[in-house]
Amino acid sequence: MLLYTTVGTNDLDHAGRFYDSVLPLLGYARQKQAPGEIGYAAEGDVRCRFWVVEPFNREPATFGNGVTIALVAPTRAAVDAFHAAALAAGGSDEGAPGLRPFHATFYAAFIRDPDGNKLAAVCEQAE
Repeated sequence: MLLYTTVGTNDLDHAGRFYDSVLPLLGYARQKQAPGEIGYAAEGDVRCRFWVVEPFNREPATFGNGVTIALVAPTRAAVDAFHAAALAAGGSDEGAPGLRPFHATFYAAFIRDPDGNKLAAVCEQAE
């Protein structure tokens, strides 16, 4: 359903370092960079699906209350590694790795990036 998603930043270099350290743990890598934006994609994808951007209107970036971007993780270990790397890279904890009540195999961790954007890594595989 989603073509791509963006998160805003007020410091693109800092945000790029943050995402460069956490997204590869889920299988996503920096594929494009242009003034004001960095794009990430899975290997073999035809386009970047996750973008970190400076707001086009030049106003400060803010995060949305109630917004969470959930990224697919290949394994529960990848969820754990994503959470640990996010905290080490300056993110904050919004929910430690573990099973959630959404269904029997919904294993997730929630973090906020340095700009306050909320992300989740989710593995729905039984392990």
